[in-house]
Amino acid sequence: MNGRLIGGRYELSTVIGQGGMGQVWTAYDGRLDRRVAVKLLRPATLSGPATAADELRRRFVRECRVTAQVDHPGLVTVHDAGSDGDDLYLVMQYVEGADLADHLAEHDPYPWQWSVSVAAQLCAVLAAVHAVPIVHRDLKPRNVMVRPDGSVTVLDLGVASVLDTDTTRLTHTGSPIGSPAYMAPEQAMGGAVGPYTDLYALGILLHELLSGNVPFAGSTALGVLHRHLYEPPLPVRQLRPEVPEVLEALVLRLLAKDPQHRPSGAHEVYEALLPLLPARGVPAGPLDPTRPFLRPHAPWPDHAPVTPPRVAAPGPLLPPAPPVPHAPPAPRTDVAAAVDEVKRLLGEGSLTQAVDMLGSLLPTAAAEHGERSPVVRILRKQYATTLMDDGQYRRALPELRRLADDRAADAGPADPQTLQFRFDAAQCLEQLGETAAALTEYRALLPFHEKDADPARAFDIRRRSASLLLAMGDHTAGHQQLQALLYDTERAYGPYHARATELRRALIHQQQMGRPG
Repeated sequence: MNGRLIGGRYELSTVIGQGGMGQVWTAYDGRLDRRVAVKLLRPATLSGPATAADELRRRFVRECRVTAQVDHPGLVTVHDAGSDGDDLYLVMQYVEGADLADHLAEHDPYPWQWSVSVAAQLCAVLAAVHAVPIVHRDLKPRNVMVRPDGSVTVLDLGVASVLDTDTTRLTHTGSPIGSPAYMAPEQAMGGAVGPYTDLYALGILLHELLSGNVPFAGSTALGVLHRHLYEPPLPVRQLRPEVPEVLEALVLRLLAKDPQHRPSGAHEVYEALLPLLPARGVPAGPLDPTRPFLRPHAPWPDHAPVTPPRVAAPGPLLPPAPPVPHAPPAPRTDVAAAVDEVKRLLGEGSLTQAVDMLGSLLPTAAAEHGERSPVVRILRKQYATTLMDDGQYRRALPELRRLADDRAADAGPADPQTLQFRFDAAQCLEQLGETAAALTEYRALLPFHEKDADPARAFDIRRRSASLLLAMGDHTAGHQQLQALLYDTERAYGPYHARATELRRALIHQQQMGRPG
């Protein structure tokens, strides 16, 4: 028993999980009288200056806010997040059951039908997560819970993304954060990550369920990552001939080294798994992952005996619903007062409320002042910025493109504000996993910043471009870009500048990954 009070309301009880970044505790929520799980992370354990820890705290709360917006029954519910002393804390729903690693160990060999059922449930979760867009970055059996009713719950969404987005700047190690056994080649190389990264991890997890072991193991993390990059996985039917050929082929597609050779998304993987899912019947017992497909929406937990369903005789059709009366016209919005309210919400950090208010305010302001009026442009700019701050990149992208086009029409393509809108749009594409489109946009922007002697932005664009090349599997071009950028940086700022140090670490990591194992 610990007894420590976190956030003024969560009393820690017992440790239920521990790793290099922190601990997970069962805890008691004194305000709502319920059991919860509390994950503690300590930024001080990351090497680097205090400013990096402060930045990590800020991004941790922001990412948890974005994560909490994802509504799916296969995701653990986030109740609260914040900082307490030196610790960051994340308060989550307490999930009963067994984690997938323990579940696999207790059922060896794992029935391939169970593997398909787990993977199909994970696809439904990933599709919802990637639509936000969020990338999990650390999908593995320890982050998946199998509940007593057989449903699967994914843990730790958002935590890995906070630690992994700017790894080299936050950890000062130059190495990616994640679990080496489940890490995609582009993640291992320090390239940009996207939904395709989670699909690779899903392939590793599915291979492990079917074969009993991860496809790439080793005595050192570096050796494991090297195998991810250069060794083909062993087809699972060589270990278990009863596995269907189509399932083996799907696993091999998920484990393609080049992200562009993997399935297009979680939806496509689910459709491939669908014919392999079990028909309705009787589950084997508790913690049977096929149960959600055998008895959809059955009561939980299930104690009643299974009886054959009765087919009811067709009854009379219900009468049509009465027509819904027209709503009265909405009152005229006071644009100035609404803008003040948006400023207040932004000052308080209530980004979601500010987004909603700006989205409803824009049509009213356009009707009152005209689409090209200064007030509408200011509102649209604030709307796009707030959407980005709130992690809603898919909604921000069209707004930024519209702003860029309007500004270019008035001030020209080289105008600094035009370039900023285009840069923000490229960032959205990068976050959405549209790597080729993002790379094209960054390359189009680079000559403007090199011509106008904007070294900070030019460096950022070149660094992002190299990361995208690595993510696309073009390791040679990515390495060459990093090498050229290091040469230019050392010539301009000297060999001991922070940017040069960061690039050298990244290049050393690339060389280690490329070294024959």
